[in-house]
Amino acid sequence: MRFYVTTPIYYVNDRPHIGHSYTTIAADILARHQRQRGVETFFLTGVDEHATKVWRAAENAGLSAQEFVDRIAESWRALPERLNAETDFFLRTTDEGHKAFVRQFLQRIYDNGDVYEDVYSGPYCVSCEEFKNDDELVDGKCPIHLIPVEHLEEKNYFFRLSKYQDALLALYDEGFVVPEFRRNEVRSFVSSGLRDFSISRAGQPWGIPLPWDETQVAYVWADALVNYLSALTYAHPGEDLIDAFWPVAHHLVGKDIIRFHCVYWPAMLLSAGYSVPKQVFAHGWLLLDDVKISKSLGNALDPFELIETYGADAVRYWCARAVSFGQDGSASFADIAARYERELGNDLGNLLSRTTAMIAKYRAGRIPEGTTSPAIAAAIADIADRVPEQIEAFDLTGAIDRIWVLVRELNRYVTEQAPWTLAKDEANAEQLDQVLHDLADGLRAAAVAIWAYLPETSPKILEALGQPTDAAWERVAAGELEPATIAPAAPLFPRIESSGAA
Repeated sequence: MRFYVTTPIYYVNDRPHIGHSYTTIAADILARHQRQRGVETFFLTGVDEHATKVWRAAENAGLSAQEFVDRIAESWRALPERLNAETDFFLRTTDEGHKAFVRQFLQRIYDNGDVYEDVYSGPYCVSCEEFKNDDELVDGKCPIHLIPVEHLEEKNYFFRLSKYQDALLALYDEGFVVPEFRRNEVRSFVSSGLRDFSISRAGQPWGIPLPWDETQVAYVWADALVNYLSALTYAHPGEDLIDAFWPVAHHLVGKDIIRFHCVYWPAMLLSAGYSVPKQVFAHGWLLLDDVKISKSLGNALDPFELIETYGADAVRYWCARAVSFGQDGSASFADIAARYERELGNDLGNLLSRTTAMIAKYRAGRIPEGTTSPAIAAAIADIADRVPEQIEAFDLTGAIDRIWVLVRELNRYVTEQAPWTLAKDEANAEQLDQVLHDLADGLRAAAVAIWAYLPETSPKILEALGQPTDAAWERVAAGELEPATIAPAAPLFPRIESSGAA
Protein backbone atom coordinates (compact mmCIF):
# COMPACT_ATOMS: atom_id res chain seq x y z
CA MET A 1 0.00 0.00 0.00
CA ARG A 2 1.10 3.55 -0.74
CA PHE A 3 -0.07 7.08 0.07
CA TYR A 4 0.93 10.39 -1.50
CA VAL A 5 -0.10 13.69 0.10
CA THR A 6 0.70 17.23 -0.98
CA THR A 7 0.25 20.74 0.33
CA PRO A 8 -0.15 23.61 -2.10
CA ILE A 9 3.18 25.17 -2.95
CA TYR A 10 3.26 28.55 -1.25
CA TYR A 11 4.04 31.94 -2.76
CA VAL A 12 7.37 33.31 -1.54
CA ASN A 13 6.56 37.01 -1.83
CA ASP A 14 6.75 37.17 1.98
CA ARG A 15 7.41 35.04 5.05
CA PRO A 16 5.05 32.22 6.12
CA HIS A 17 2.04 32.90 8.33
CA ILE A 18 -0.10 30.60 10.49
CA GLY A 19 -2.49 29.85 7.61
CA HIS A 20 0.31 28.12 5.72
CA SER A 21 1.20 26.18 8.85
CA TYR A 22 -2.41 25.00 9.08
CA THR A 23 -2.27 23.11 5.78
CA THR A 24 1.24 21.79 6.36
CA ILE A 25 0.29 20.45 9.80
CA ALA A 26 -2.82 18.77 8.42
CA ALA A 27 -0.86 17.09 5.64
CA ASP A 28 1.77 15.89 8.11
CA ILE A 29 -0.90 14.37 10.37
CA LEU A 30 -2.27 12.46 7.38
CA ALA A 31 1.21 11.30 6.33
CA ARG A 32 2.32 10.29 9.82
CA HIS A 33 -0.85 8.32 10.45
CA GLN A 34 -0.37 6.38 7.22
CA ARG A 35 3.21 5.61 8.23
CA GLN A 36 1.93 4.36 11.58
CA ARG A 37 -0.16 1.86 9.68
CA GLY A 38 2.81 0.63 7.68
CA VAL A 39 1.86 2.41 4.45
CA GLU A 40 4.69 3.58 2.19
CA THR A 41 4.17 7.34 2.18
CA PHE A 42 5.42 10.35 0.24
CA PHE A 43 4.76 13.85 1.58
CA LEU A 44 5.47 16.81 -0.72
CA THR A 45 5.52 20.52 0.03
CA GLY A 46 7.36 23.48 -1.43
CA VAL A 47 7.22 27.00 -2.79
CA ASP A 48 5.92 28.75 -5.90
CA GLU A 49 8.50 31.28 -7.04
CA HIS A 50 7.33 32.42 -10.47
CA ALA A 51 4.36 34.61 -9.55
CA THR A 52 3.94 38.22 -10.65
CA LYS A 53 3.71 39.33 -7.04
CA VAL A 54 7.03 37.62 -6.32
CA TRP A 55 8.64 39.46 -9.20
CA ARG A 56 7.24 42.77 -7.92
CA ALA A 57 8.32 42.06 -4.35
CA ALA A 58 11.86 41.46 -5.64
CA GLU A 59 11.82 44.76 -7.53
CA ASN A 60 10.65 46.57 -4.39
CA ALA A 61 13.51 44.96 -2.47
CA GLY A 62 16.04 46.06 -5.08
CA LEU A 63 16.99 42.47 -5.92
CA SER A 64 16.82 40.25 -8.94
CA ALA A 65 13.93 37.82 -8.77
CA GLN A 66 16.28 34.85 -8.31
CA GLU A 67 18.22 36.57 -5.52
CA PHE A 68 14.96 37.44 -3.79
CA VAL A 69 13.51 33.93 -3.90
CA ASP A 70 16.82 32.36 -2.85
CA ARG A 71 16.80 34.49 0.29
CA ILE A 72 13.18 34.16 1.30
CA ALA A 73 12.79 30.47 0.39
CA GLU A 74 14.91 29.55 3.40
CA SER A 75 12.22 30.61 5.89
CA TRP A 76 9.75 28.45 3.98
CA ARG A 77 12.12 25.51 3.94
CA ALA A 78 12.54 25.89 7.71
CA LEU A 79 8.79 25.95 8.39
CA PRO A 80 8.02 22.20 8.07
CA GLU A 81 10.97 21.29 10.27
CA ARG A 82 9.96 23.81 12.95
CA LEU A 83 6.42 22.42 12.84
CA ASN A 84 7.74 18.87 13.37
CA ALA A 85 6.46 18.01 9.89
CA GLU A 86 8.27 15.06 8.35
CA THR A 87 8.34 15.88 4.63
CA ASP A 88 9.88 13.72 1.92
CA PHE A 89 10.69 16.51 -0.52
CA PHE A 90 10.67 20.30 -0.62
CA LEU A 91 10.12 21.57 -4.15
CA ARG A 92 11.02 24.97 -5.56
CA THR A 93 9.60 25.92 -8.95
CA THR A 94 13.03 27.30 -9.83
CA ASP A 95 14.45 23.76 -9.55
CA GLU A 96 15.89 22.68 -12.88
CA GLY A 97 14.07 19.36 -12.62
CA HIS A 98 10.73 21.10 -12.24
CA LYS A 99 11.34 23.59 -15.04
CA ALA A 100 12.32 20.85 -17.49
CA PHE A 101 9.26 18.76 -16.65
CA VAL A 102 6.89 21.74 -16.99
CA ARG A 103 8.16 22.43 -20.51
CA GLN A 104 7.63 18.78 -21.47
CA PHE A 105 4.17 18.76 -19.87
CA LEU A 106 3.02 21.92 -21.67
CA GLN A 107 4.44 20.64 -24.95
CA ARG A 108 2.24 17.54 -24.63
CA ILE A 109 -0.82 19.74 -24.23
CA TYR A 110 0.26 21.83 -27.23
CA ASP A 111 0.88 18.72 -29.34
CA ASN A 112 -2.59 17.47 -28.43
CA GLY A 113 -4.09 20.51 -30.12
CA ASP A 114 -5.40 22.05 -26.88
CA VAL A 115 -3.49 25.35 -27.12
CA TYR A 116 -4.27 28.34 -29.33
CA GLU A 117 -3.21 32.00 -29.48
CA ASP A 118 -5.63 34.80 -28.62
CA VAL A 119 -5.90 38.11 -26.76
CA TYR A 120 -6.85 38.28 -23.10
CA SER A 121 -8.52 41.44 -21.90
CA GLY A 122 -9.99 41.78 -18.44
CA PRO A 123 -9.44 42.02 -14.68
CA TYR A 124 -6.57 40.25 -12.95
CA CYS A 125 -5.86 39.90 -9.23
CA VAL A 126 -2.13 39.79 -8.58
CA SER A 127 -2.62 38.47 -5.02
CA CYS A 128 -4.68 35.53 -6.30
CA GLU A 129 -2.62 35.34 -9.52
CA GLU A 130 -5.99 34.76 -11.16
CA PHE A 131 -7.88 36.12 -14.14
CA LYS A 132 -11.26 37.30 -12.86
CA ASN A 133 -14.70 37.73 -14.40
CA ASP A 134 -16.44 41.06 -13.86
CA ASP A 135 -19.30 39.39 -12.01
CA GLU A 136 -16.86 37.98 -9.44
CA LEU A 137 -15.69 41.42 -8.28
CA VAL A 138 -17.07 43.36 -5.34
CA ASP A 139 -16.96 47.10 -5.96
CA GLY A 140 -14.16 46.49 -8.45
CA LYS A 141 -12.13 44.55 -5.89
CA CYS A 142 -11.05 40.95 -5.46
CA PRO A 143 -13.61 39.35 -3.11
CA ILE A 144 -10.85 37.40 -1.32
CA HIS A 145 -8.10 39.97 -0.85
CA LEU A 146 -10.33 43.09 -0.93
CA ILE A 147 -7.88 44.96 -3.16
CA PRO A 148 -8.49 46.58 -6.56
CA VAL A 149 -7.83 44.31 -9.52
CA GLU A 150 -5.67 45.33 -12.46
CA HIS A 151 -6.86 45.49 -16.06
CA LEU A 152 -4.74 43.19 -18.20
CA GLU A 153 -4.67 43.06 -21.97
CA GLU A 154 -2.11 40.97 -23.83
CA LYS A 155 -1.76 38.41 -26.58
CA ASN A 156 -1.00 35.01 -25.16
CA TYR A 157 -1.82 31.30 -25.36
CA PHE A 158 -5.07 29.71 -24.19
CA PHE A 159 -5.88 26.20 -23.05
CA ARG A 160 -9.08 24.59 -24.37
CA LEU A 161 -10.63 24.04 -20.95
CA SER A 162 -14.14 24.01 -22.41
CA LYS A 163 -13.30 20.78 -24.26
CA TYR A 164 -13.10 18.91 -20.95
CA GLN A 165 -16.39 19.93 -19.32
CA ASP A 166 -18.08 16.54 -19.63
CA ALA A 167 -14.96 14.66 -18.52
CA LEU A 168 -14.71 16.85 -15.41
CA LEU A 169 -18.36 16.35 -14.48
CA ALA A 170 -17.82 12.58 -14.71
CA LEU A 171 -14.83 12.89 -12.35
CA TYR A 172 -16.91 14.66 -9.74
CA ASP A 173 -19.44 11.81 -9.82
CA GLU A 174 -16.58 9.50 -8.85
CA GLY A 175 -15.77 11.45 -5.66
CA PHE A 176 -12.72 13.29 -7.00
CA VAL A 177 -13.46 16.34 -4.80
CA VAL A 178 -14.16 16.20 -1.07
CA PRO A 179 -15.93 17.17 1.09
CA GLU A 180 -19.25 16.81 -0.71
CA PHE A 181 -20.38 20.40 -0.31
CA ARG A 182 -17.15 21.58 -1.97
CA ARG A 183 -17.72 19.07 -4.76
CA ASN A 184 -21.18 20.53 -5.30
CA GLU A 185 -19.67 24.03 -5.56
CA VAL A 186 -17.23 22.88 -8.23
CA ARG A 187 -19.88 20.93 -10.09
CA SER A 188 -22.12 23.99 -10.18
CA PHE A 189 -19.30 26.14 -11.56
CA VAL A 190 -18.42 23.64 -14.30
CA SER A 191 -22.07 22.94 -15.19
CA SER A 192 -22.63 26.64 -15.85
CA GLY A 193 -20.16 26.45 -18.73
CA LEU A 194 -16.39 26.62 -18.95
CA ARG A 195 -14.30 29.28 -20.66
CA ASP A 196 -10.82 28.61 -21.97
CA PHE A 197 -8.07 30.19 -19.87
CA SER A 198 -4.70 31.74 -20.59
CA ILE A 199 -1.68 29.55 -19.85
CA SER A 200 0.99 32.13 -20.66
CA ARG A 201 2.09 35.67 -19.84
CA ALA A 202 3.65 38.01 -22.33
CA GLY A 203 4.20 40.95 -20.01
CA GLN A 204 6.71 39.62 -17.53
CA PRO A 205 10.10 37.90 -17.94
CA TRP A 206 10.00 35.94 -14.67
CA GLY A 207 8.84 32.40 -15.33
CA ILE A 208 9.40 29.24 -17.35
CA PRO A 209 9.64 29.97 -21.11
CA LEU A 210 7.11 28.12 -23.25
CA PRO A 211 8.80 25.37 -25.28
CA TRP A 212 7.12 26.47 -28.54
CA ASP A 213 7.42 30.24 -27.98
CA GLU A 214 10.16 31.40 -25.63
CA THR A 215 9.06 35.02 -25.84
CA GLN A 216 6.33 34.10 -23.35
CA VAL A 217 6.46 32.36 -19.98
CA ALA A 218 4.05 29.88 -18.44
CA TYR A 219 1.18 31.42 -16.49
CA VAL A 220 2.02 30.82 -12.85
CA TRP A 221 -0.75 28.26 -12.29
CA ALA A 222 0.19 26.36 -15.48
CA ASP A 223 3.62 26.10 -13.88
CA ALA A 224 2.78 25.61 -10.21
CA LEU A 225 0.13 22.90 -10.51
CA VAL A 226 2.55 20.65 -12.37
CA ASN A 227 4.76 20.43 -9.27
CA TYR A 228 2.71 17.56 -7.86
CA LEU A 229 3.78 15.44 -10.81
CA SER A 230 7.21 16.91 -11.57
CA ALA A 231 8.52 16.33 -8.02
CA LEU A 232 8.10 12.58 -8.45
CA THR A 233 10.53 12.62 -11.38
CA TYR A 234 13.51 14.14 -9.58
CA ALA A 235 12.93 13.93 -5.79
CA HIS A 236 15.03 10.75 -5.80
CA PRO A 237 17.84 11.30 -8.34
CA GLY A 238 17.81 8.66 -11.03
CA GLU A 239 14.42 7.30 -9.97
CA ASP A 240 10.97 8.11 -11.38
CA LEU A 241 8.28 7.72 -8.70
CA ILE A 242 5.26 8.56 -10.85
CA ASP A 243 4.07 4.98 -11.32
CA ALA A 244 4.50 4.25 -7.61
CA PHE A 245 2.81 7.29 -6.08
CA TRP A 246 0.75 9.22 -8.63
CA PRO A 247 -2.18 6.73 -8.55
CA VAL A 248 -2.57 7.42 -4.80
CA ALA A 249 -2.10 11.21 -4.88
CA HIS A 250 -4.14 13.29 -2.43
CA HIS A 251 -4.00 17.09 -2.73
CA LEU A 252 -4.76 19.16 0.35
CA VAL A 253 -5.75 22.73 -0.59
CA GLY A 254 -7.53 25.77 0.79
CA LYS A 255 -10.96 26.52 -0.63
CA ASP A 256 -9.71 29.71 -2.32
CA ILE A 257 -7.68 27.67 -4.83
CA ILE A 258 -10.24 24.94 -5.42
CA ARG A 259 -10.97 26.05 -9.00
CA PHE A 260 -7.33 25.65 -10.02
CA HIS A 261 -7.00 22.21 -8.46
CA CYS A 262 -10.41 20.75 -9.25
CA VAL A 263 -11.07 22.25 -12.69
CA TYR A 264 -7.90 23.50 -14.42
CA TRP A 265 -5.51 20.85 -13.09
CA PRO A 266 -7.45 17.66 -13.96
CA ALA A 267 -8.29 19.04 -17.40
CA MET A 268 -4.61 19.79 -18.08
CA LEU A 269 -3.64 16.32 -16.89
CA LEU A 270 -6.17 14.66 -19.19
CA SER A 271 -4.91 16.76 -22.10
CA ALA A 272 -1.30 15.79 -21.36
CA GLY A 273 -2.21 12.10 -21.17
CA TYR A 274 -1.91 11.57 -17.40
CA SER A 275 -4.41 10.18 -14.92
CA VAL A 276 -5.87 12.57 -12.35
CA PRO A 277 -5.06 12.50 -8.62
CA LYS A 278 -7.07 10.13 -6.49
CA GLN A 279 -8.64 12.96 -4.50
CA VAL A 280 -8.55 16.67 -3.76
CA PHE A 281 -9.62 17.76 -0.28
CA ALA A 282 -10.50 21.45 -0.03
CA HIS A 283 -10.49 22.72 3.53
CA GLY A 284 -11.93 25.96 4.84
CA TRP A 285 -10.14 29.04 6.04
CA LEU A 286 -8.65 29.61 9.44
CA LEU A 287 -10.26 32.93 10.29
CA LEU A 288 -9.27 35.64 12.76
CA ASP A 289 -12.20 37.76 13.88
CA ASP A 290 -14.19 36.18 11.02
CA VAL A 291 -11.65 37.37 8.39
CA LYS A 292 -9.33 35.11 6.37
CA ILE A 293 -5.76 35.18 7.68
CA SER A 294 -3.65 36.72 4.93
CA LYS A 295 -0.46 38.73 4.53
CA SER A 296 -2.23 41.13 2.15
CA LEU A 297 -4.94 41.80 4.75
CA GLY A 298 -2.36 42.54 7.44
CA ASN A 299 -3.72 40.08 10.01
CA ALA A 300 -1.15 37.31 9.63
CA LEU A 301 0.64 35.83 12.63
CA ASP A 302 4.17 34.50 12.51
CA PRO A 303 4.14 30.74 13.23
CA PHE A 304 7.79 30.88 14.34
CA GLU A 305 6.77 33.21 17.20
CA LEU A 306 3.99 30.85 18.26
CA ILE A 307 6.36 27.89 18.19
CA GLU A 308 8.92 29.85 20.22
CA THR A 309 6.29 30.49 22.91
CA TYR A 310 4.28 27.27 23.04
CA GLY A 311 6.30 24.68 21.16
CA ALA A 312 5.48 23.05 17.83
CA ASP A 313 3.25 20.33 19.26
CA ALA A 314 0.99 22.86 20.97
CA VAL A 315 0.62 24.79 17.71
CA ARG A 316 -0.13 21.54 15.86
CA TYR A 317 -2.71 20.58 18.48
CA TRP A 318 -4.42 23.96 18.31
CA CYS A 319 -4.59 23.91 14.51
CA ALA A 320 -6.15 20.44 14.55
CA ARG A 321 -8.64 21.09 17.33
CA ALA A 322 -9.60 24.79 17.30
CA VAL A 323 -11.63 24.60 14.08
CA SER A 324 -13.42 21.58 12.64
CA PHE A 325 -11.09 20.62 9.81
CA GLY A 326 -12.66 21.19 6.41
CA GLN A 327 -14.95 23.98 7.61
CA ASP A 328 -14.39 27.70 7.94
CA GLY A 329 -13.89 28.62 11.55
CA SER A 330 -13.02 31.73 13.48
CA ALA A 331 -10.18 31.03 15.87
CA SER A 332 -8.89 33.19 18.67
CA PHE A 333 -5.17 33.19 19.24
CA ALA A 334 -5.94 33.48 22.94
CA ASP A 335 -7.38 29.99 22.48
CA ILE A 336 -3.85 28.64 22.00
CA ALA A 337 -2.94 29.66 25.54
CA ALA A 338 -6.19 28.25 26.91
CA ARG A 339 -5.82 24.87 25.20
CA TYR A 340 -2.13 24.72 26.10
CA GLU A 341 -2.95 25.09 29.78
CA ARG A 342 -6.28 23.30 30.02
CA GLU A 343 -6.01 20.38 27.58
CA LEU A 344 -2.32 19.79 27.04
CA GLY A 345 -1.07 20.90 30.44
CA ASN A 346 -3.87 19.66 32.68
CA ASP A 347 -5.61 16.84 30.78
CA LEU A 348 -2.48 15.18 29.35
CA GLY A 349 0.56 16.56 31.15
CA ASN A 350 -0.96 16.34 34.61
CA LEU A 351 -2.20 12.84 33.93
CA LEU A 352 1.33 11.66 33.11
CA SER A 353 2.81 13.48 36.12
CA ARG A 354 0.26 12.02 38.54
CA THR A 355 0.47 8.51 37.11
CA THR A 356 4.26 8.27 37.17
CA ALA A 357 4.46 9.95 40.58
CA MET A 358 1.98 7.48 42.12
CA ILE A 359 3.76 4.48 40.61
CA ALA A 360 7.06 5.81 41.97
CA LYS A 361 5.57 6.49 45.40
CA TYR A 362 3.31 3.47 45.92
CA ARG A 363 5.15 0.78 43.96
CA ALA A 364 8.78 1.98 44.10
CA GLY A 365 8.54 2.89 40.42
CA ARG A 366 7.61 -0.60 39.28
CA ILE A 367 4.59 -0.63 36.94
CA PRO A 368 2.21 -3.33 38.24
CA GLU A 369 1.60 -6.19 35.83
CA GLY A 370 -1.88 -7.39 35.04
CA THR A 371 -4.77 -7.24 32.59
CA THR A 372 -6.27 -3.91 31.60
CA SER A 373 -9.81 -3.46 32.92
CA PRO A 374 -12.68 -3.85 30.39
CA ALA A 375 -13.73 -0.17 30.47
CA ILE A 376 -10.26 1.16 29.68
CA ALA A 377 -9.66 -1.60 27.13
CA ALA A 378 -12.92 -0.68 25.39
CA ALA A 379 -11.93 3.00 25.21
CA ILE A 380 -8.60 2.02 23.65
CA ALA A 381 -10.29 -0.32 21.16
CA ASP A 382 -12.67 2.47 20.11
CA ILE A 383 -9.67 4.63 19.15
CA ALA A 384 -7.93 1.76 17.36
CA ASP A 385 -11.01 1.07 15.22
CA ARG A 386 -12.51 4.51 14.62
CA VAL A 387 -9.60 6.94 14.36
CA PRO A 388 -8.22 5.40 11.11
CA GLU A 389 -11.68 5.69 9.56
CA GLN A 390 -11.92 9.34 10.56
CA ILE A 391 -8.46 10.24 9.30
CA GLU A 392 -9.14 8.45 6.01
CA ALA A 393 -12.18 10.74 5.70
CA PHE A 394 -10.01 13.81 6.50
CA ASP A 395 -11.85 14.27 9.80
CA LEU A 396 -8.70 15.29 11.61
CA THR A 397 -10.56 17.23 14.30
CA GLY A 398 -12.97 14.39 15.00
CA ALA A 399 -10.07 11.94 15.31
CA ILE A 400 -8.16 13.98 17.91
CA ASP A 401 -11.43 14.59 19.75
CA ARG A 402 -11.93 10.84 19.94
CA ILE A 403 -8.41 10.30 21.28
CA TRP A 404 -9.07 12.96 23.87
CA VAL A 405 -12.10 11.00 25.09
CA LEU A 406 -9.62 8.39 26.35
CA VAL A 407 -7.41 11.05 27.95
CA ARG A 408 -10.41 12.45 29.82
CA GLU A 409 -11.67 8.99 30.70
CA LEU A 410 -8.32 8.26 32.34
CA ASN A 411 -8.53 11.51 34.31
CA ARG A 412 -12.06 10.64 35.43
CA TYR A 413 -10.82 7.15 36.38
CA VAL A 414 -8.13 8.66 38.63
CA THR A 415 -10.71 10.79 40.41
CA GLU A 416 -13.18 7.94 40.85
CA GLN A 417 -10.66 5.32 41.99
CA ALA A 418 -8.67 7.74 44.22
CA PRO A 419 -5.46 5.66 44.35
CA TRP A 420 -4.09 7.92 47.09
CA THR A 421 -6.91 6.65 49.30
CA LEU A 422 -6.46 3.03 48.25
CA ALA A 423 -2.77 3.28 49.18
CA LYS A 424 -3.66 3.94 52.82
CA ASP A 425 -4.89 0.36 53.38
CA GLU A 426 -2.83 -2.70 52.42
CA ALA A 427 -6.10 -4.59 51.91
CA ASN A 428 -6.56 -2.51 48.76
CA ALA A 429 -3.17 -3.48 47.29
CA GLU A 430 -4.63 -5.56 44.46
CA GLN A 431 -7.11 -2.86 43.51
CA LEU A 432 -4.36 -0.23 43.61
CA ASP A 433 -2.22 -2.37 41.31
CA GLN A 434 -5.14 -2.59 38.88
CA VAL A 435 -5.69 1.17 38.84
CA LEU A 436 -2.01 1.98 38.33
CA HIS A 437 -1.71 -0.63 35.58
CA ASP A 438 -4.81 0.74 33.84
CA LEU A 439 -3.51 4.28 33.96
CA ALA A 440 -0.12 3.30 32.57
CA ASP A 441 -1.56 1.14 29.79
CA GLY A 442 -4.18 3.73 28.88
CA LEU A 443 -1.57 6.49 28.73
CA ARG A 444 0.72 4.29 26.65
CA ALA A 445 -2.03 3.64 24.10
CA ALA A 446 -2.99 7.33 24.03
CA ALA A 447 0.64 8.29 23.45
CA VAL A 448 0.87 6.03 20.40
CA ALA A 449 -2.48 7.30 19.08
CA ILE A 450 -1.47 10.99 19.31
CA TRP A 451 1.89 10.51 17.59
CA ALA A 452 0.61 11.87 14.27
CA TYR A 453 -0.61 15.01 16.04
CA LEU A 454 2.07 15.44 18.73
CA PRO A 455 5.21 13.75 17.38
CA GLU A 456 7.50 15.35 19.96
CA THR A 457 5.25 14.71 22.96
CA SER A 458 4.29 11.13 22.11
CA PRO A 459 7.78 9.60 22.59
CA LYS A 460 8.28 11.64 25.77
CA ILE A 461 5.23 9.97 27.29
CA LEU A 462 6.37 6.53 26.19
CA GLU A 463 9.87 7.10 27.56
CA ALA A 464 8.46 8.35 30.87
CA LEU A 465 6.50 5.08 31.12
CA GLY A 466 9.55 3.01 30.23
CA GLN A 467 7.96 1.83 27.00
CA PRO A 468 9.37 1.42 23.46
CA THR A 469 8.95 4.55 21.36
CA ASP A 470 7.35 2.47 18.63
CA ALA A 471 4.41 4.33 17.08
CA ALA A 472 3.08 1.42 14.99
CA TRP A 473 -0.72 1.66 14.99
CA GLU A 474 -1.17 -1.95 16.14
CA ARG A 475 0.22 -0.83 19.50
CA VAL A 476 -2.99 1.16 20.05
CA ALA A 477 -4.36 -1.85 21.90
CA ALA A 478 -4.87 -2.85 25.51
CA GLY A 479 -2.35 -5.17 27.11
CA GLU A 480 0.75 -3.93 25.28
CA LEU A 481 2.29 -2.53 28.47
CA GLU A 482 5.83 -3.82 29.03
CA PRO A 483 7.39 -4.25 32.51
CA ALA A 484 9.34 -1.17 33.56
CA THR A 485 10.67 0.73 36.54
CA ILE A 486 10.05 4.45 36.21
CA ALA A 487 10.51 7.77 38.00
CA PRO A 488 8.17 10.77 38.27
CA ALA A 489 7.98 12.44 34.86
CA ALA A 490 9.02 16.01 34.19
CA PRO A 491 6.16 18.34 33.17
CA LEU A 492 5.21 17.86 29.54
CA PHE A 493 3.85 21.37 29.11
CA PRO A 494 5.37 23.75 31.69
CA ARG A 495 3.23 26.69 32.69
CA ILE A 496 3.77 29.83 30.61
CA GLU A 497 3.39 32.89 32.79
CA SER A 498 3.04 35.41 29.99
CA SER A 499 2.78 35.23 26.23
CA GLY A 500 3.57 37.95 23.81
CA ALA A 501 2.41 35.81 20.88
CA ALA A 502 -1.22 35.20 21.78
